[in-house]
Amino acid sequence: MGRRNTNSQPDKRNNQHSVNPLSTLLAGLKLFLVAIVLALLIKVMLLEAYRIPSGSMQNTLLVGDFLLADKFVYGPVIPLVNIQLPSVREPQIGDVVVFKCPNDLDKSFIKRIVATGGQSVRIVDKDVFVDDHKLEESEYVVYSDSVVIPASVMQPRNNCGPVRVPPGCYFVMGDNRDNSSDSRHWGCVERKLILGKAVMIHWSWQPDPRAPQARITRPLSILRTIAYNISHLPERVRWKRLFKTIE
Repeated sequence: MGRRNTNSQPDKRNNQHSVNPLSTLLAGLKLFLVAIVLALLIKVMLLEAYRIPSGSMQNTLLVGDFLLADKFVYGPVIPLVNIQLPSVREPQIGDVVVFKCPNDLDKSFIKRIVATGGQSVRIVDKDVFVDDHKLEESEYVVYSDSVVIPASVMQPRNNCGPVRVPPGCYFVMGDNRDNSSDSRHWGCVERKLILGKAVMIHWSWQPDPRAPQARITRPLSILRTIAYNISHLPERVRWKRLFKTIE
């Protein structure tokens, strides 16, 4: 009898595929690209984050608030082809909206809609009248200047109009009425300039004039800023404003 060939059975270890570094790199790159595409789709068509740099919407929105705007509700615009999808609903009176500033399209503003196309807006001693009906705004509007200045002295902050809102446009105003640049000064906002409806504050950061300023040209300043913010995190975060819905 011949001896059994002990090498007739293949070594299972040799059957295992070796890991190809190039394949692993390509798979990771694909996942990264998919994540980038999904993030861009969410930003362009669903939700986009904005930071509040001024007090024109105080106290609804404060300097240092970071909010999410719903872009889907008004019909997002598909980039490159510039096609607008159907909206869930049109902007309405009372909506807090993000839009491109009519006289500077590179800037995004956030204000509240007080009138829509075809309506008449008139402001008398700070009171807003739409189609001769006074708006009830006590829940969100604030006035920093208690002095009522005659119309002949200050226009159009305290007294304005009547203004007929053109079709397809909106008359917008800041909730901080005495410190807001809005439709009283630069006119109505066209529908195509409205980017989305503000829905929620996801982060709120109390400004601190003592905080060091980070500069790309000075790497150490970035480290100092990070260290300062971490050490002062408890008192700088407005905890009660996190995840607050915007009305």
